[in-house]
Amino acid sequence: MTDLNTLYDGDFVAWSKQQADALRNAAHGGSNQLFDWMNLAEEIEGLGISQRSALGSQIRRIIHRLLKLEHSPASEPRRGWEDSIADARSEIEDLLDRSPTLTREVNAEIAKQTKRAADRALRDLQRRGEIDPATMSQLRAACCTEEQILSDWFPEERRNSAGTPY
Repeated sequence: MTDLNTLYDGDFVAWSKQQADALRNAAHGGSNQLFDWMNLAEEIEGLGISQRSALGSQIRRIIHRLLKLEHSPASEPRRGWEDSIADARSEIEDLLDRSPTLTREVNAEIAKQTKRAADRALRDLQRRGEIDPATMSQLRAACCTEEQILSDWFPEERRNSAGTPY
């Protein structure tokens, strides 16, 4: 039992997967316990899935805000976008601390979430009248690295023709 407690405390996603598998095996083994084995296994596994979903959501939020910082000439709400990115990075750090197996999924989530985040940034910039064909192409071709997402990286501050920041 100590190993299970260690796994529960050290990697919740791995624990939830292991427990769901154990419940399914017990169900197929004909245990006489009065449990809804299969649905219980699904619910426990769902706990791990929710952690993966939270990771994807935070990655999408970071990419969305990074793209707006990179492509929007607006001076406001830049600080709010930066704060939102910092908050999402902290949330990811907490998720990865609780469930280290999610670390293996970061790059796949970045690839999965980039298009969604770019589409959202494109819509936001269109609503604000800040889009042109070149920016549209850049957003559609956007890609991010794990380092850009998880570190304290931000795109260079945009400057107008006089050299002052937007």
